[in-house]
Amino acid sequence: MQSIRSLTLALATMLVASCTSFTGPDSPTLPRDARWGLVPLVNYSQTPQAGERSEQILLSALSAKGLRPRVYPFVQQGDMVLMDDRERLASAMDWARQEELEYVISGSVEEWQYKNGLDGEPAVGISLRILDPASGQVLWSNSGARAGWSRESLAGTAQQVLDQLVDELRLD
Repeated sequence: MQSIRSLTLALATMLVASCTSFTGPDSPTLPRDARWGLVPLVNYSQTPQAGERSEQILLSALSAKGLRPRVYPFVQQGDMVLMDDRERLASAMDWARQEELEYVISGSVEEWQYKNGLDGEPAVGISLRILDPASGQVLWSNSGARAGWSRESLAGTAQQVLDQLVDELRLD
């Protein structure tokens, strides 16, 4: 009976672990009280505005870690709001240099969808980077992905991914 419980526990652990994937090196220790900024997350998923949605969830995760970054404002070019993520990112890096920020958090959304099928599980894949805005050098990078259960939301799944990514940041 005990061996059946152990086997069941091992199988359940493997099943849960197989739904989540994270990669990345250890973070360097970065000062919490530095001038931090959050610039756009580039959306590579097929879901419109997944980058903006992720940014809002990321702000919450960073706040829980004690970071209060300045957020790049929406920019207008003429009468049009700048919507292309790569253009927004380039403009945001210029803004970060002008604001003399020491560290900038950026990244990308690779997946943001409900999978096809009867259960329609949420699937999220996000990469984060810490950049030196003066040089553009990447100081830290990490990626995470998770497929949630059928009754979970995309936002809840993204929150779990972003919380884990931000938890891996070492701050003093």
